Amino acid sequence: MQNDLNRSSQDGMISSSHAGMKSSQLMKLFEDELKDIYWAEKALTKAIPNMIEKSTSEELMHALQNHLTQTEQHVIRAEQVFESIGQKAVAVKCEAIAGLIKEADDIMDECEKGPMRDAGIISAAQKVEHYEIATYGTLRQFAETLGLSQAVELLEEHCMKKKAPMKN
Repeated sequence: MQNDLNRSSQDGMISSSHAGMKSSQLMKLFEDELKDIYWAEKALTKAIPNMIEKSTSEELMHALQNHLTQTEQHVIRAEQVFESIGQKAVAVKCEAIAGLIKEADDIMDECEKGPMRDAGIISAAQKVEHYEIATYGTLRQFAETLGLSQAVELLEEHCMKKKAPMKN
């Protein structure tokens, strides 16, 4: 996108003020998405312990405990990204994660204890993980387009960890 903006500007197709407006709009979108994922990560630090409690498989409990530890680190990293752009960390409710957490709660309530519930918990956790992967990849690309090198580094590290297989 940045290359398209640069090319269009050089060709005289858009004015520099238009390019600046596009950049400020992208920055607002970046900040909004960051606020969204920050809320999501904080909410997950509260939801994952419930999933651990309702799990029966030792392997699943261990994997979820590892995920909780990672999620706590994600909160810190999101705060670092906010700091890198000179903003205070602010959480704005992420409706997508709120819905996925509610779905997980419903699954855990509706499934009987044992392998069936564990499978439902795994399903719910995978949906959350895919949302996070998509969001962090998008944030990283926005940061690169905006020239936010420190945010790119923080988000790149995050993306690499998210793409690694979940280990138990």
